[in-house]
Amino acid sequence: MTYPLLFPRGECSWNTGMEHVEERRTAKRTRVTQLQYYAYRLSQRNGFSILHNSGSPRHMQQNYQDAMAMVRKFGKPDLFLTFTCNPSWSEILNSMEGVQRPEDRPDIIVRVFNMKLKELLEDICKHGIFGTVLAYIYVIEFQKRGLPHAHILLTLDSESKIRTKDDIDKFVSAELPDPCTDLRLFQIVTKCMVHGPCGTININSPCMRDGQCCKSFPKQFKDDTEENVNGYPIYRRRATEPVQVGKYSIDNRWVVPYNPWLLKKFNAHINVEVCASVKSVKYLYKYVYKGHDAASVKIQKEGALDHDEILSFVEGRYVSAPEAMWRLNEFNLSHKSHTVVRLAVHLSQQQPIVYQDGQEAQAIERAALRKTTLTSWFELNKNDPSAHNISYSDIPQYYVFDKSTTNWTSLCTCRY
Repeated sequence: MTYPLLFPRGECSWNTGMEHVEERRTAKRTRVTQLQYYAYRLSQRNGFSILHNSGSPRHMQQNYQDAMAMVRKFGKPDLFLTFTCNPSWSEILNSMEGVQRPEDRPDIIVRVFNMKLKELLEDICKHGIFGTVLAYIYVIEFQKRGLPHAHILLTLDSESKIRTKDDIDKFVSAELPDPCTDLRLFQIVTKCMVHGPCGTININSPCMRDGQCCKSFPKQFKDDTEENVNGYPIYRRRATEPVQVGKYSIDNRWVVPYNPWLLKKFNAHINVEVCASVKSVKYLYKYVYKGHDAASVKIQKEGALDHDEILSFVEGRYVSAPEAMWRLNEFNLSHKSHTVVRLAVHLSQQQPIVYQDGQEAQAIERAALRKTTLTSWFELNKNDPSAHNISYSDIPQYYVFDKSTTNWTSLCTCRY
């Protein structure tokens, strides 16, 4: 079922007591009719622009380029985390009323997950459970069933880099813990960190593609971790006796890599992967900035015999209730640890200009009076000898671009 989302920001709708403004009020009509109200709401406003729409492919591409700029500055990421909301968290269950279930309260789900995400980032970046973090980015996505999850990429400093198999084993485990020594961790791993199972055990698993698991499970047993095999580490998965999880028999081949400390604290699916090579850098960032899910909707007139099969399908964006609540609460859908300044690159007198139909001449006149970041940088080099040894890509580290004057100003002289 599809339906329009009416008044998503909670604004007031029409009511019988809504008064006309003074200049529209007459002796016979002092109140706004329902017809007049909706005619007003349906009118197109000139000030509305779709250019600043977040979540579009162009917006995701810009974020990807920002992330690659951070890679050029700080190096490749060292860890890739996926943190998924657990609807069984006590904070969520304790907020349910009567016969409510977590899926009935997307507002509670997103608020709790946002708080947990902030706490996770604080443990990683401030408390340094993996070492000193130089830079990070995260992107929020939503499963088809609605639960939010965060993809996090971390870049560590040189002293905290994960270089050896001992470093990998220190932070990442891909084995079932011993229930005799740590029963709680064993329960969390078997509940949250077991893939599938799939393959011949369960051919109907969602991960199956042409008879094979798209995640390459089950993995092979391995007595020792290998640091770099085609850009990815192979984690230690020793052959042990299988355990019964539900109706399936599970061993270490089915365990998704995790960090024991994080798992015990947050009681959720937290996949921790080591980025072993620069080969996977672009793939990782393109993966996290791949954009939102879409759904194909088929439109067909009832009883129609002649129709265009291609035009009868519309690809629409899939927005679940938790994603709608996430946006209404104005939570970040993506975040970077550092500000990235997007610098203009263009030929002489060929800078891009945005204009409305019929206002081309005015737009050209305004553009002629305003300098871009590039032309302003040329002026800076003419007037400021201290900028001669600074490349264009590094200039935002020492100067700030004042949009009101379209000039680069030294950070030492800026007033905040």
